[in-house]
Formats: sequence, C-alpha cells, structure tokens
Amino acid sequence: MAVYNFSAGPAMLPKEVMEQAQSEFCDFQNTGSGLMELSHRGPQFSQVIEETESDIRELMNISDDYAVCFVQGGASMQFSMIPMNLMLPGGFAEYADTGTWSAKAIKEGKGFGDVKVIASSKETNYDRIPVIRHWKPEAGSSYLHITSNNTVAGTQYHSFPETDAPMIADMSSDIMSRVIDVNKFGMIYAGAQKNLGPSGLALVIIRKDLAERTPANVPTMLKYGTYIETQSMFNTPPTFGVYLLGLVAKWLKSKGGIVGIEEINDVKSEALYELIDNSTFYRSPVDPSSRSKMNVVFRLPSEDMEAQFIADAAKEGLKSLKGHRSVGGIRASIYNAMPMKGVEALVDFMNEFARKNG
Repeated sequence: MAVYNFSAGPAMLPKEVMEQAQSEFCDFQNTGSGLMELSHRGPQFSQVIEETESDIRELMNISDDYAVCFVQGGASMQFSMIPMNLMLPGGFAEYADTGTWSAKAIKEGKGFGDVKVIASSKETNYDRIPVIRHWKPEAGSSYLHITSNNTVAGTQYHSFPETDAPMIADMSSDIMSRVIDVNKFGMIYAGAQKNLGPSGLALVIIRKDLAERTPANVPTMLKYGTYIETQSMFNTPPTFGVYLLGLVAKWLKSKGGIVGIEEINDVKSEALYELIDNSTFYRSPVDPSSRSKMNVVFRLPSEDMEAQFIADAAKEGLKSLKGHRSVGGIRASIYNAMPMKGVEALVDFMNEFARKNG
C-alpha cells in the first residue's frame, strides 16, 4: 500500500531526493564517509553549498543585489533576528496579522521596538487575507512584514501588496511553489521543513543594503552581515540540511523549475477545492479568494465524523490529515513533494467516505 504523508511540517520530501540521500548517506562521492562526517571546509561540502546557492539563484531569478544565506534555527529564530537587525533607530515596523505564525512574529518584534499591526483578519478567525493593495508606510517605518502562506488557517496571498517600505515575507510554507518577483521584497525567509528540506535550517534571501542597518551590538551569530560576509560559513553550518536543500533544488529543476512545479500545484489544489465546493458533506472555512494551494483545510459535519475520517484515511495510507490543534478539522498539506497520485488517492477516499457517511 502506498503511503502519502500530508503533514504540515516536517513534511514529505521528494522520493527521488530521499533515495539519492540514502544511496550517498554512508559514502559521499567515494570518500568512504557520509557528508555529515566530512569537514565543512573540505572540497566536497564546499561544492555542495556553492551549487545549492547557485541553483536557488537560478530557480528564483535572484540578482546580485541579494545575498542567499543558510541560517540555523528555522523560521522562528528569524522572528527575532529581523527586528534585531532591521528595525530603524527610533522607528517602528508594520506587520500584517494573518494567523498563528504572523502573531508569533509580531510578539517577537515588540521586544525590539514599536510594532504596528496595519491589517488583520483575526476578527473573522483568519479566514482570509486582509486587503493591502498598496500600503503607504508612515514616516519612520522600518519594514512591512507578511506571512505569504498560513499553514494553520489555510490562507495564502495570491498577490502581494505594493509598498514603499521594504517588504519582508515569511514564505516557510510556499517558497519555490510558485513564481514570484524577488525584487519586490527586501527579504524572504523560510524554514526548510515544508518545501525545502529538513527542520533546523532557514533559507534567508536578503537585499544586501538592508543588512547594513544592523546595530553594532547585535551578537555576531545573529547578524545577517556575518552570513553574507562568510558565505554562511562563519561556523559549522547544518551541512546535511544544506545538502538536502541542494538535492531538492536540483529535483525542482528536473520538474521544469518553479514554472513547472507551479502548474502541478495548481492542478493538485484545484482537484481538492472542486470536490469540496461541489459537496454538501465537506465545507471550506476559508474565503475562496484567499485559499491556500499548499494547505487545504476543510470541515465535516461533526468533530466525531472528522475523527473517523482521520482514522479511516490513515488505514488507507493517507497520513497526518488532522488539522492544527488550535482549529481542528482536516488539513491536507500538498507541498511540492506531494505527487499528483497522492492527491488523487485522497480525492477517491473523500468521495467514498462521503458516500458511506453522508
């Protein structure tokens, strides 16, 4: 029986990536050692990290105005690093509140300066992205922070606001899933464990001029400049995480790049939303204009029925469909690595479950 992992993160990796990592785990490039055992200053890892950065730049069309950094700590550490480095003296920062993770970023931002929440969908249980077509920042605004995709609420920005302040985006759960213009952002960051690789690593893409804001008293390992100046090699980086991210980047290139994977992601999400919208058994709590293509959330007639759905689905190899503990319901996370066959298996199960129980 095929098993499909719909976990929101850590999430499934492409099968081809896992198989290559398995084949090289104990003997990387005929060295007789696994990559995790080799020096980060040696030629093997130097090639890995350089190729990984090059492939990311190619996939996302990143110019030389931006640095690509590999930082420990995942996205959550960035919640503090961003205001620590980029909050202007005596200024403030603006945040859009679209759910659990933006709320955490707001909380951390308040520890380093004034934070102004300029838009929120909290009053409607985060069922939509609040409209910010063009945000004119107040004088002294350091940046605008958004969360591009919200794993708990199942919402996503389908267009980004225009702003005169640097825009910073937490793209942890939809990075490299669709074509974006990096030049619209001052900084993009993402925890790796959803679309890129294993947990514990954050990919940071930052405009180099922004990193010059960092106050001198920020600790060395928390300065973006440290990662820029040393090509993320100031200390021992998470070598295996970078390696797996590099394999994922090469896998994406083999799928036609981000253009190709976006087409696949569109088909996957449309298949699920079409079923939900045409059903009297399933319902979506998300405004149609804001539905995520990465995390499809839906409800059944009762919580007991949802518990039965999750249990029965697991028996069919459809794993980790339980919604986030704060909201309940069902959540199917269909990141880049989820194959179309997995979505088709879920659609078939949903139709059969509704037939039996509807």
